[in-house]
Amino acid sequence: MPGLIIFDCDGVLIDSEPLACRSLSEVLAGIGVAMSADEINTELVGISMQGVIGYVRDRFGVTLGPDFWKAHLGAILDLFAAELQPIDYVPELLDQISLPMCIASSGRMARLRPALEMTGLYERFRPHIYNAEMVERAKPAPDLFLYAATDMAFQPADCLVIEDSHAGVTAACAAGMPVIGFTGGGHTRPGHGDALAAAGADAVFANMRELPDILRRRD
Repeated sequence: MPGLIIFDCDGVLIDSEPLACRSLSEVLAGIGVAMSADEINTELVGISMQGVIGYVRDRFGVTLGPDFWKAHLGAILDLFAAELQPIDYVPELLDQISLPMCIASSGRMARLRPALEMTGLYERFRPHIYNAEMVERAKPAPDLFLYAATDMAFQPADCLVIEDSHAGVTAACAAGMPVIGFTGGGHTRPGHGDALAAAGADAVFANMRELPDILRRRD
């Protein structure tokens, strides 16, 4: 049994990735950058803001500055307020877990906190909510997971990471942490589980109802 469970947020605790992809596509279109929501899902899910900036700059020659991110934050929070839901069974799951838990997300805190508050999850994790703004290198680097483990006084090998993205699984493996891939978010496509396993996930599951049994089997 792990000592600490580290949850990614988007696509693991909240079903935000389809909304985030749609919002980013629409705001990019407003500055003349054509990327569909499906394309963003394939290329950018799990990547930090700095990673998105680098991708768009390298591919399209466009620099996404503060005004762009301000507009994107407003658009995505409006969409979240209208449509965001927790991943199915997450509230019930958290009621069953007695182990220490935290969140380690690539999302900005300006987006992360409101999303967790809207879905009733913020108070369940506060103050153990970590994001990429707290470290020098975002996922797929291991920095964020190592920062969270150190702050909560756990060794990497005593942690278990729940991740839905290739970048997140890669980061957990680089941190020396066991990691399980989750494929139950609305953004996942056929073959996603195989990709997470190939990146280093110890196991893959698609329904949060399965996680308590997975944890018991690790005891």
